[in-house]
Amino acid sequence: MSQERSPAAAVDGRMKRVIVVRFGLMPFVLGAIFFLPAGTFRYWQAWVYMGVLLIPMFGVLVYFLRKDPGVLERRLRTKEKEIRQKFVLLFGWPSMLGTFLLPGFDRRFGWSAVPPGLVLAADALVLAAYLGFIRVLYENRFAGRIVEVEKGQKLIDTGPYAVIRHPMYAAILPIYLFTPLALGSFWALLPAGLMPVVLAARIFDEERVLSRELDGYKEYMARVKYRLIPGIW
Repeated sequence: MSQERSPAAAVDGRMKRVIVVRFGLMPFVLGAIFFLPAGTFRYWQAWVYMGVLLIPMFGVLVYFLRKDPGVLERRLRTKEKEIRQKFVLLFGWPSMLGTFLLPGFDRRFGWSAVPPGLVLAADALVLAAYLGFIRVLYENRFAGRIVEVEKGQKLIDTGPYAVIRHPMYAAILPIYLFTPLALGSFWALLPAGLMPVVLAARIFDEERVLSRELDGYKEYMARVKYRLIPGIW
């Protein structure tokens, strides 16, 4: 799904401060997630991974604060309105927590050893996927975290949306799948492997909502046949 670019959304000064504070806390949140389970700061895989995510994230923050802070405000919304999406998130939490917390414990107890070359290759793939995520945000200013159709949204099929219906999920999925290796853990691949199932369930329900509430979405589905992977699904 994609919508025409809109003028910069009206976001007041207070909301901009909330956005800056929330994004500013991200390094500390990630640090707690990685280093507390590891029991040490001597965890180079986590430092590299944080750089891979946080450096481009800072660029996103600066760009959209100037051009369209409404994009960032939508990314802060987490309260789903659809009951089915709430259940999807409920079942998705174990996968998310395991993907990001388990590598730290793996580092502490030495359960697995991912070769440094494979770690860095995974970091490169995570970065590429994250840049794809940023591209989607630029194309679709209404790409929030929750499933909803806002007043004034208009469907278009440009950019990555001309190829697949859900390019944001196509970017998010490899981030989850390669994060365990980037953090030096083979064991965390197990919870990460559940994420495709979670995203598939989310996509099915999201398309139900969009078909019902967004003008032209049914026709868009007929034109763009693949949801996530061109030529496959």
